[in-house]
Amino acid sequence: MGRRRGVELYRAPFPLYALQVDPSSGLLIAAGGGGAAKTGIKNGVHFLQLEQINGCLSASLLHSHDTETRATMNLALAGDILAAGQDAHCQLLRFQVQQQKGGKAEKAGSKEQGPRQRKGAAPAEKKSEVQPEGVELKVKNLEAVQTDFSTEPLQKVVCFNHDNTLLATGGTDGHVRFWKVPSLEKVLEFKAHEGEIEDLALGPDGKLVTVGWDFKASVWQKDQLVAQLQWQENGPTFSNTPYRYQACRFGQVPDQPGGLRLFTVQIPHKRLRQPPPCYLTAWDSSTFLPLRTRSCGHEVISCLSVSESGTFLGLGTVTGSVAIYIAFSFQRLYYVREAHGIVVTDVTFLPEKGRGPELLGPHETALLSVAVDSRCQLHLLPSRRSVPVWLLLLLCVGLIVVTILLLQSAFPGFL
Repeated sequence: MGRRRGVELYRAPFPLYALQVDPSSGLLIAAGGGGAAKTGIKNGVHFLQLEQINGCLSASLLHSHDTETRATMNLALAGDILAAGQDAHCQLLRFQVQQQKGGKAEKAGSKEQGPRQRKGAAPAEKKSEVQPEGVELKVKNLEAVQTDFSTEPLQKVVCFNHDNTLLATGGTDGHVRFWKVPSLEKVLEFKAHEGEIEDLALGPDGKLVTVGWDFKASVWQKDQLVAQLQWQENGPTFSNTPYRYQACRFGQVPDQPGGLRLFTVQIPHKRLRQPPPCYLTAWDSSTFLPLRTRSCGHEVISCLSVSESGTFLGLGTVTGSVAIYIAFSFQRLYYVREAHGIVVTDVTFLPEKGRGPELLGPHETALLSVAVDSRCQLHLLPSRRSVPVWLLLLLCVGLIVVTILLLQSAFPGFL
């Protein structure tokens, strides 16, 4: 068997830091850039059309949205609204896919060709320079707001709540802030961590989990502390190796309607010559007690994703490797060492609804990864062959009958 490799879907003209997939349209949204430094590296958000061609998934550039001097470091998606973390700010974007008829873009229920621009004003909408025939995508800048106020401000994470009416942001100043969508009016702010917030996750019941560089993982109901996760107290302990939480995600429990699990990644706080292992942990979403912990190797984990059904976990590492695990047992099903050769900045699964099954084809799941090497890679997990329960029972009965007959022939009078 040859060495397993990811498939390169797309190569951007700038480093990639974040990606999302829109289930309804099948759009892959990849973002990044070179930042404000005058290096000649652009900043942008690229919208790519995913489609199956001759049994292979391909991506074609549909729209390139220029973000000027700001690189997009994190993304969250809610319908047709995209929240982009750019330096210390959060910028909302609205995108719209239109079908062209007779050479003109037509929008159902509207004859408008887009808002008029004032002379000298920067355009709010930008059309793609490269578009598949018959398809047009428009992107409009909505509101923007500063979300972090440290001495070196940076928004590190953004996510929407379950009904997409609020979004939460966290960054280097350790504060969580909630904002109304799409007005970005601030509705709540509180200090969650001493130092940087590394990640946050919002559950459907409104509970918020935050992880930071102060070695803490906290559970909040609005601005009230509900619990703090106790991992090293309940799992592996290394007296000389402090661990911190790197990522957190809520995921569904397969075959349990309404069931929910919290998943976290723990990494060594300091880099050592002989690196200790990183760990995956599953938590009960009601008691926030650990259910299962397992080592996920010695490569430092950089990002985590949970599939829509909660069946799979996707991991990226600082050395460029990508892996897929079963969420229930933490069994590793897929691994490509140094797929990117440099830090993996984000991973996400293809959706399991909307256009997801069509794009997935015969495979069980697909994980997308982006990295500082400007590449977006596709990692496909072939469908695992399973034997029906009735067939297993039939085989067991057959084995029992054959065993009895053999014993009867070898030892007459056995029965």
